[in-house]
Amino acid sequence: TLFFNMNSIIFTENAAKKVYQLMLDEDNLDLKLRAYVMGGGCSGFQYGFTFDENQKDDDTSVVTTILTPENKEVGVTLVIDSVCFPFLQGATIDYKKDIHGEQFVIQNPNAKSTCGCGSSFSV
Repeated sequence: TLFFNMNSIIFTENAAKKVYQLMLDEDNLDLKLRAYVMGGGCSGFQYGFTFDENQKDDDTSVVTTILTPENKEVGVTLVIDSVCFPFLQGATIDYKKDIHGEQFVIQNPNAKSTCGCGSSFSV
């Protein structure tokens, strides 16, 4: 039986692999992916992503272990601050490639509605 914890955030292997690739591109293995929520967008709130070397005391972190092309296990970290965390509880952070391009996407069970761009939502 699979139990789903609404407090958890899922940081997929696919997203972690992309972050690791970007860390290598930046030549900085201390980088963490920071997900955040801000006011704005077509539906009231929108998601954002940035890189951060620092993790604050009140950040929630999710570490996903990936296998590098060299067959080495590496932990890739997603961080979310305490203000944004309630908006993202239970969400899945993924990385998708499709006809619209490549992007990090958030599947959020807390969003009552989303817009077509996929980066804006309401609660």
